[in-house]
Amino acid sequence: MRLLTILLLAVATVEAHYKFPRLIINGTPESSDWHAVRQTKVTNSRDNGGVSDVNSLDIRCFSGATPGKATATITAGDTLGFVASSGIMHFGPAQLYMARVPDNKDINTWDGAGAVWFKAGSISAVDNGGKALTGTASTWPAYQKNQVNFKLPPALPSGNYLARIESIALHLAQQPGGAQFYLSCAQLKVIGGGNGTPGPLVSFPGAYKSNDAGLIWPNSPARTSYTAPGPTVWEG
Repeated sequence: MRLLTILLLAVATVEAHYKFPRLIINGTPESSDWHAVRQTKVTNSRDNGGVSDVNSLDIRCFSGATPGKATATITAGDTLGFVASSGIMHFGPAQLYMARVPDNKDINTWDGAGAVWFKAGSISAVDNGGKALTGTASTWPAYQKNQVNFKLPPALPSGNYLARIESIALHLAQQPGGAQFYLSCAQLKVIGGGNGTPGPLVSFPGAYKSNDAGLIWPNSPARTSYTAPGPTVWEG
């Protein structure tokens, strides 16, 4: 009986976690997992596990992620999304970061090291008019959704990019180090772009500290406002 209980708890834990294995371009998802999205390590691609150490190389794209089988094409100003397998099962913000691949680098092997990432979108907490925020979908629009979508800035320059989705789970974030990150990186070719200069640029790891206010969700006193961690969204 004890073994059965342990197994049931393990299954429940995995089911409460999730991954982002498919891109969505203008509402149309890819037909298979891990196509333009780089396949994450077994701790995520198979077991749906997240990342909790903001100083780990896994916080970027999961270190050792397998290159995508393809590079998806999207026009600047169009809508980019990610499918969330099992749904986003923990409350918190969902954010999109992008990094332009240098012209002399291969998108299949470039790892996105250094201060090259800018925030292209954020689905964060909805203000409640000064009242207490909750850990429910009424506060967190991405919570319990099967996909998240972001409109790319029309001024985004054309070129090859890595697109990094992250869902920051705050259900265990009462203390520094408790936040969990569920993330994936996709290979993307942007066409029809503009002349914008995306920024500010940050690195992963490096963009977050474990004691950032946006990575802590105290049980009490209840928060009445929330700002997601990282730089401001570049809107072009």
